[in-house]
Amino acid sequence: MAETTMAAGAAPGGEDLKRRLARAERRKKLQAGALIMPLLALMIAFYFVPIALMLYRSVDNSQMREVMPRTARAIAQWDGKDLPDEKVYRAVALDLKEAREKHVIAKVARRLNFDKAGFASLISRTGRKLARVDLEKCTSCKEKLISIDKRWGEKPWWTVLQRGLKDYTLIYLLSALDLRYDDENHIVRVPEEEAIYLSIIARTIHISAAVTFLCLLLGFPIAYFLATAKPAVRNVFMIVLLLVFWTSLLVRTLSWIVTLQDSGVVNSFLLWAGIVDKPLPLVFNRFGVYVAMTHVLLPFMVLPLYSVMRVIPKSYVRAAHSLGATPWKAFWSVYVPQTLPGIGAGALMVFIQALGYYITPALVGGPRDQMISYFVAFFVNERVNWSMASALGLVLLILTASMYLLFGRKVNIANMKMG
Repeated sequence: MAETTMAAGAAPGGEDLKRRLARAERRKKLQAGALIMPLLALMIAFYFVPIALMLYRSVDNSQMREVMPRTARAIAQWDGKDLPDEKVYRAVALDLKEAREKHVIAKVARRLNFDKAGFASLISRTGRKLARVDLEKCTSCKEKLISIDKRWGEKPWWTVLQRGLKDYTLIYLLSALDLRYDDENHIVRVPEEEAIYLSIIARTIHISAAVTFLCLLLGFPIAYFLATAKPAVRNVFMIVLLLVFWTSLLVRTLSWIVTLQDSGVVNSFLLWAGIVDKPLPLVFNRFGVYVAMTHVLLPFMVLPLYSVMRVIPKSYVRAAHSLGATPWKAFWSVYVPQTLPGIGAGALMVFIQALGYYITPALVGGPRDQMISYFVAFFVNERVNWSMASALGLVLLILTASMYLLFGRKVNIANMKMG
């Protein structure tokens, strides 16, 4: 009876203790959330929102409907079989005349010309001719437009106009992959002489992979030396290595131009030593891009390798020696496999950064050495075509994310094997 009374009295206290523990746990979670909230807000404002805007801008086509609202409403009902009716022609005439008066007709011309060459001249010519026409007294806008330019009587031009007046478009994303719409609204490859972006993407991957390999080739022995050197020697060389981070990227790139040019240090030495008869082309080509990018990105390979190598027990290699393995066999079979997490992390950092490089290839490389980031900047600064720049940026983002997932998976597998 006494035990039953004690158990009954303990139950309420136990429930109260559970509630207090639950409240304390929630309070800790809220405090932790409050601590990370500023960082989360910054990431959302300066990382996720710009990316979301870029994704939206690559498919946004709203500016066309703003300039030609009547045509957008009228042509949406067109079945695409024959030429549009008089209502659509009149809407086009009214919108083009108004757009010319408001000085925004160039937006329409530029956008449609991106889809089909020749639309810019068609829109500009039509707008100029319509400026002198009283559309209120015009009995047939269809005949008037065809008389201004016979292309208004051909169905492919209307197919492009209907496609161009939708809220969203895939034309920029397709163009970034060397694809386009044909006259029947089917997605096809662009002619071989016009295909450039897939080769640019392949060039970007090739240069990034080559720079990653060079960084690994040079960075592995440097990291091994740092991991096995005495502390005083290691500190000096680590400072030398980190000097790269304390120097402007532009200054480092320009220094390589000075060093590798025809009258630079390298060619002057080669001519003085009699090794060559004339200066070697070492800059404004692929060689210069490799050298400059490898110099800039080398620390990002060395530091992850060093962080892994410094914790590898030396006893493993000595044990392999004691079991009869040669130094070379012990190094490749025992030591190198333990550095795979560092190799994976370093290769990931170098490769992803190399994919988005712009300044170094633009200054040190030639016309055939520019990477995809150069064309993103070109469409932003020269063509003022934010949609195409966003589409190329989206391709670069997908490429980077794919490589991150691939390399990240390999690194995780290596870490699991090490564990």
